[in-house]
Amino acid sequence: MACFSCPASYSIRCSAGGDWTDPNKQKLGSANINGAASSRPMTKPDAVLSQTSGVSATFTSVAPVSENGYISEEQVRQNIPTKKQFVDSHRQGVIIEGGVGYRQTVVIRSYEVGPDKTTTIESILNFFQETALNHVWMSGLLSNGFGATHGMMRNNLIWVVSRMHVQVDRYPIWGEIIEIDTWVGASGKNGMRRDWLIRSQATGVVFARATSTWVMMNKKTRRLSKMPEEVMAEISPWFIEKQAIKEDNPEKILKLDCKATYVNSDSKPKRSDLDMNQHVNNVKYVGWMLETIPDSFLESHLLSSIILEYRRECGSSDIVQSLSEPDDEGIILQEGIECDSHINFLNGLSLASEILEGSGLLGSFSKAPLRFTHLLQIDGRDSRKEEIARGRTTWKKKFSSMPFSPS
Repeated sequence: MACFSCPASYSIRCSAGGDWTDPNKQKLGSANINGAASSRPMTKPDAVLSQTSGVSATFTSVAPVSENGYISEEQVRQNIPTKKQFVDSHRQGVIIEGGVGYRQTVVIRSYEVGPDKTTTIESILNFFQETALNHVWMSGLLSNGFGATHGMMRNNLIWVVSRMHVQVDRYPIWGEIIEIDTWVGASGKNGMRRDWLIRSQATGVVFARATSTWVMMNKKTRRLSKMPEEVMAEISPWFIEKQAIKEDNPEKILKLDCKATYVNSDSKPKRSDLDMNQHVNNVKYVGWMLETIPDSFLESHLLSSIILEYRRECGSSDIVQSLSEPDDEGIILQEGIECDSHINFLNGLSLASEILEGSGLLGSFSKAPLRFTHLLQIDGRDSRKEEIARGRTTWKKKFSSMPFSPS
């Protein structure tokens, strides 16, 4: 019997006809769910589905019925599509890009913003994760795993991100409505690229963009795996050549040593940090990296870019050490444009802001570094420290919203 994980045997039987009541099966009215008795009567699947908000009244849109004619309560509650869907009113999602891309409309909630009422970088990364999963959900390829297809589940495979590059031009504010587009493409023989764009629904202005590389890991051995042909056959029809960020020569991040300027050795994963794949969610890594940067810097600067290289997964029992090192190779006005003591380039916006606030020409060039290199590693008891992830962050100064004092 296929049933959801609980001490009781609770199931819904799919019957083509005849008497629904089966004297050989335990009635739902006497089943214990998580130790509590349920008084709800046994119901036919079509009745259950029609009573569930937003659920199709046919079995073609839910997980397949097992050979013995039963589907689990979890399958009914999730209602994972088995066929491609073009519109999902509950998730505010639609299929775009000729039927292979995905767009979701999101309202920025209060718990997704920081003290300045703008979206946090962690929230943006969570948006990326959620829209990626919803994209697979609407494709009809999703099995009972964390974004895994049916072919992946048959081969005990899960997705793991190996690299991510995020660029943020502007942060959405509380209550703002945004649109998030995502799509996938090929990355070598055994990888997949996923990209995103975040834009304002009101103005169409692009707020952020990101690209990432994903590979497969065996769920049992926790080792990287080649992509099986059946999985490639599932996902390749969804590939697009379009790129949100073009990276012809991706920047390599150097490994920091123990002499880094900022070190935090007190980080330990909480149970709430684990995802459905039983390891620490990669969004948590960003928080650990940023915690080492001084508050005085964070209060006067905005994160404009972050590059992450993931080396290994982090488990619930690991002690994590976070290291950060500021760049000292000159003042960086824009990503890729450096300036030394012989200033030959002026950032117009930054310069104008500083002059208007009375700081003068030299005030536009802060002595604080605008780039940091990061490292997360397992703080083991022995001398060996295994890398979890490397990171590279780029920052820009916050501009005053009121450069002129009211007269």
